[in-house]
Amino acid sequence: MKISQIRWDGDKGWSQAADFSAQTDLVLVFADADFFHSTACFEQLRELCPAAHIVGCSSSGSVMGMEISEGDVIATLVKLERGSVRLASADIAQCKDGKEAGAQLMTELADASLRHVFVLSDGLLVNGSELAKGLNQAGVPVTGGLAGDGARFGATWVMADAPAQTGRIAALGFYGELTVKSGCFAGWEEFGAERVVTRSVGNVVYEIDDEPALKLYKKYLGDLAADLPGSGLRFPLSIQRGKLDKALIRTLLAVDEAQQSLTFAGDVPQGYLCKLMRTNLDSLIENAGMAADAARPQVTNKVGLCLVVSCVGRRLVMGQMVEEELEIVQNKLGDSTAITGFYSYGELAPFSDIMRCELHNQTMTLTTLYED
Repeated sequence: MKISQIRWDGDKGWSQAADFSAQTDLVLVFADADFFHSTACFEQLRELCPAAHIVGCSSSGSVMGMEISEGDVIATLVKLERGSVRLASADIAQCKDGKEAGAQLMTELADASLRHVFVLSDGLLVNGSELAKGLNQAGVPVTGGLAGDGARFGATWVMADAPAQTGRIAALGFYGELTVKSGCFAGWEEFGAERVVTRSVGNVVYEIDDEPALKLYKKYLGDLAADLPGSGLRFPLSIQRGKLDKALIRTLLAVDEAQQSLTFAGDVPQGYLCKLMRTNLDSLIENAGMAADAARPQVTNKVGLCLVVSCVGRRLVMGQMVEEELEIVQNKLGDSTAITGFYSYGELAPFSDIMRCELHNQTMTLTTLYED
């Protein structure tokens, strides 16, 4: 495996690419920049890498090694020697729902040599919970995430062998002699009483324990309630179907004073158990290291690629310390593993001991690829 990373900025254009760019199999592109939406961005990458699949998404911060960048475009060029990659894409407007789109993509990629699927989806127009259900129907490990738009929540874009578009979902299938591992850890802890979601529709919660959901949230937040919904990033919701099921994390996106409701970045099914969560910065960084431990190969000096999908909520909570979670990942995986990825509106990954993909919020997820 050969890997080269390049950067575009408005003053200098693209940095120098490696001499193997014409033979590149895959280009992964992440950006929080208007240039990413343009036809020119894709065409310039296609000219540089004529034989490659070019796939990426808009971000809430793009990852290049241990750095997070904004206002530019990060591209990672990958040349595989013993593996191969295929691309499938879908537009949500042409599908019944996210579940149908996910199942369709997995059908297109199906093959006996398929090892893993990495998915990038529009982060605002696609229901990530439903998408995960469709992706799981094939019984193949899946990771990925929902595209971001900084902290603006205006529109998100996905590139899939064509100029970036909204409403698009891209799925990369990895085949052949590859070892793919993933890690998924958060670093939040539950507090307060366990309660039941008694009235919800999709990702909007109206009542918890038969009380108005917003009223209950304000009770727990105290003085911080005045800063909702922004302060809600520090207090996500833990949800689980039953006491024996793995808990998922949901980030608060919006509040409705008139309806006394809460809107989260993922479905919160009626009847689920729930608890508020809180954290400290050391715990978030420590759990990023745990994700790296789960995704680390047995031989740590092999050339490989690590795809980071971490939540925009983590970035906003951590502030200037956010790059420390990337530093611990690089230290765990070693310098021979190149790191790229993005801060997202939702993370797609299995828990470390379960193959089924789930939609997460406020979570650090890693996918590592090494050739056998």
